[in-house]
Amino acid sequence: MSLPKLHVAVLMGGWSNERPVSLMSGEGVASALEERGHRVTRIDMGRDVAQKLAEAAPDVVFNALHGSPGEDGSIQGLMDLMGLTYTHSGMVTSVIAIDKELTKQALVPHGIPMPGGRIVETAEIYERDPLERPYVLKPVNEGSSVGVAIVTADGNYGNPISPDAKGPWQEFDRLLAEPFIRGRELTTAVLGDRALMVTELKPKSGFYDFDAKYTEGMTEHVCPAEIPDEITQACLDLALRAHRLLGCKGCSRTDFRWDDERGLAGLFVLETNTQPGMTPLSLVPEQARHLGMSYGDLVEAIIADALNSKQGAA
Repeated sequence: MSLPKLHVAVLMGGWSNERPVSLMSGEGVASALEERGHRVTRIDMGRDVAQKLAEAAPDVVFNALHGSPGEDGSIQGLMDLMGLTYTHSGMVTSVIAIDKELTKQALVPHGIPMPGGRIVETAEIYERDPLERPYVLKPVNEGSSVGVAIVTADGNYGNPISPDAKGPWQEFDRLLAEPFIRGRELTTAVLGDRALMVTELKPKSGFYDFDAKYTEGMTEHVCPAEIPDEITQACLDLALRAHRLLGCKGCSRTDFRWDDERGLAGLFVLETNTQPGMTPLSLVPEQARHLGMSYGDLVEAIIADALNSKQGAA
């Protein structure tokens, strides 16, 4: 779809933990659109976001928000009520995909392999381990590996975990406990109805947490991943199936953990991100670039998908 010159509102910022990332994503998108001759209105989301969107009256909104309330269905519901066309997934998909437990309920019955585990009240973990160590504790509905802790037998969180130890239990009343899967970090982007590539992420230290994702030099990206063809194809297939099952629009990114000692049986989906980052270090632009698609092409393709989806729903 060849894009006409449009007025695009780029929605960024907000007040989640991922605000700095969103601002970087949004500025990258806005600059790319301006370079292609589109008119851009930058909106740093505050409580007056509805007023700003109404005043801008754009042809389409590029949603570059990350975390709540930009990725959890809240802003999507608002824009639906306002009759605005916007990029990425709609309200229902966003509500499900940001919640790791709801995502499992949507994907596992359809044969998508995901780690086991359960929701725990934070107070419980100060008394006993919810799972056998090693295990992972993470917020139920945060993105970008915000507040993830790996609890090991010889770690420094205490046994049982100490309330004074720094970790997600200090910020959240409920956490998702999952078995720790040894092995490798893989990720696959989906654009429209096509799975792009598989990237392996090799953090220089620790694991692929928020700092490793967004600090230059802290993580090596191997793109395409140097893994068996069977695993590559499985990642592509599973990412596309997750995208479809969740009802994602535009682009998404599905993250995997692969225990390479177990072959295909060791591949697990961790989550599907409905609004992956668009920063210079982000994975979706990198995979698109390896397939010959420039950053500007990618941004326009995401907008074209939003416009096509709107036409299809009309």
